[in-house]
Amino acid sequence: MSSANRPIVILVGDGMGDFPRSELGGLTPLAAAATPAMDRAASRGRLYRLRTVPEGMEPGSDVANLSLLGYQPEKFYTGRAPLEAASMGVELADGEIAFRCNLVHLDFSGNGVRMLDYSAGHISTAEARAIMESLEENLGGPAGHFHPGVSYRHLFVGPEPESWPETTPPHDHSGRDVSAFWQGYMDCGLGNMIKAACGVLADHPVNREREARGEKSANAIWLWGEGPMPEMGRIPDLYSISGGLISAVDLLKGIAVCAGLEVIEVPGATGYLDTNYQGKVEAAVDAVRRHDLVFVHVEAPDETGHQGDCGLKVRAIEEFDRLVVAPVMAALEKQETPFRLVVAMDHYTPLEMKTHDATPVPVAVYDGGGADSGAVFSEKAAADAPLIGSGREFFSLLLNQ
Repeated sequence: MSSANRPIVILVGDGMGDFPRSELGGLTPLAAAATPAMDRAASRGRLYRLRTVPEGMEPGSDVANLSLLGYQPEKFYTGRAPLEAASMGVELADGEIAFRCNLVHLDFSGNGVRMLDYSAGHISTAEARAIMESLEENLGGPAGHFHPGVSYRHLFVGPEPESWPETTPPHDHSGRDVSAFWQGYMDCGLGNMIKAACGVLADHPVNREREARGEKSANAIWLWGEGPMPEMGRIPDLYSISGGLISAVDLLKGIAVCAGLEVIEVPGATGYLDTNYQGKVEAAVDAVRRHDLVFVHVEAPDETGHQGDCGLKVRAIEEFDRLVVAPVMAALEKQETPFRLVVAMDHYTPLEMKTHDATPVPVAVYDGGGADSGAVFSEKAAADAPLIGSGREFFSLLLNQ
């Protein structure tokens, strides 16, 4: 248990941070959203800015969430995909690497290639599993194997190719020309396999059904985030505390596996607006009874940021506040025992960029009670707050303050 002898609950609204928007009267989606619970945490607790992305590293959810758990990713990080492999129970042999394998929808109709949808229309997990099984049946072999995950997020694992271009996350290029990246894939050691995958997908029954419903098909795979398994310490060994993590996303579950945290599964957790918020809250409240640290991750604000949809992002933030932060806060206060509630985000996902930004993020630390300072939980309010320079410094504050 922490030195404060109280459970620590960290609630993460992935990608909530943003920049001012003209359609919101110069406010950010977070500032425009109705967030009374997060505002209460800020006004009756302590508000900080936290640097979750070490200088020189890409602002991915992997690096940023590792920082929220007290790690220094600059010392051991090897890539996103191996963390997802850990979540899925996929072991990497010596010399093998894991790739994140997105199902995407590309536009090949013009002179180049355009990324129309990095998520193949947020394809369902059941549909995606059928597609991944077909890819494995037709293409799995010495070059590597396909492993189904959740929605559009999957894995390809195999020996490191002799030639491989610099990869890029598909969500960084929503609606943009990706011809140069695609040509790099075609010219690399796995080019023939990637091209063959397009052939398998072209006439797949799942895609025909999606097209008939007017939905985007999964007409290509996109490999990225590759690397071997990292060597990182376990939180129980580093801090002598136990913990559990709740998320719909394989990446976060993989971080939990590598960190020695319990992966708490919630039926109906999707990583989008239709996720099972109530189930996550109930699981979190239950986990507080047996763990020193409970980490709850909600993906929807990030997904809506990647879509560039301002209205949906405001909705995602409000639902995170109303359906996650408020009931967890109420449950902790009702228990009338010491607790530490943290409201955070891992990074910004600005609508204008449709990808991540490394700006330090607002973090509120609330222990219950406290005088009302009038602060709100927003980017602007946190701009004058004390800066926490690293995940290690942040975790030390949580455990010892």
